[in-house]
Amino acid sequence: MDAMDDGWLRISDEVRDALDDGRAVVALESSLISQGLPIPHNLETAMAAEQAVRASGAVPATIALDDGTVVVGADRELLTRLADPERAIAKAASRDIGPLLARRALASTTVSATMRAARAAGIGVFATGGIGGVHRGASHTFDVSSDIDELAATPVAVISSGAKSILDMPATLELLETRRVPVIGYGVDELPAFYSVSSGLRLAHRVDGPGAAAATIASHRGIPGAGGMLIVQPPPADLAIDAAEIDVWLAEAMADAEARGITGGAVTPHLLGHLAAASGGRTLSVNIGLIVNNARTAGLIASALT
Repeated sequence: MDAMDDGWLRISDEVRDALDDGRAVVALESSLISQGLPIPHNLETAMAAEQAVRASGAVPATIALDDGTVVVGADRELLTRLADPERAIAKAASRDIGPLLARRALASTTVSATMRAARAAGIGVFATGGIGGVHRGASHTFDVSSDIDELAATPVAVISSGAKSILDMPATLELLETRRVPVIGYGVDELPAFYSVSSGLRLAHRVDGPGAAAATIASHRGIPGAGGMLIVQPPPADLAIDAAEIDVWLAEAMADAEARGITGGAVTPHLLGHLAAASGGRTLSVNIGLIVNNARTAGLIASALT
């Protein structure tokens, strides 16, 4: 890969040139490739998301860890290795970056790690599918994603379709408010429910179009000490699934996970796999569609910011 080496951070020439020229850049995570989607959809979706960013006038910067560096702007060869199920690929949240760099591990990045790396590279806009948040039963397990604290601390605008529907969404929205993270509806007044258009949870703020979103990001960034912000849009309407259907499948998936003794980081892939099977692949189609759609919107917003 042609790139400039900044110690632990390795930025591709294309991304570096765009940043130096003041052109729009959008960060993309890589955990969807290694852990989020099955083959061949994982690599195909990653490439489609990059293309959607380019079509919106911005430069994509997919982020991953490889051979002791954080790569900002992964090339096709690295993306292909991340998509290989035969490889031992770690999953990096922000807490894991240092230890995985020391091991020179090949690793995908979650929302929190991608935000941290994007900020270090000077990238202010990041597109993903859905953020992590408060897990169901967290009052007993204390299982809360580090994405929440990363959003509170790291000044990057994240475009997503809300929080993953396997989470406790009311608690997630409440905790985002507690941590002072603005949640902005992109053309909507309610928090999207990932696979579904609406969760029934009203949002305090809304923007309509990339120009308004860019103005809101710029205003937020101008406040001393401000962290990140979350801009949410629903999945494509022609792919979205009714929330009642999702709830039935999710209850089945959670019961199955408990019966099998599945815990920790293995729970999310198990639940997503169960949902895909129970829905006849419909949840997979929604997931792919919203990832690409969010990348497209992030590109438009990043372009408006420049």
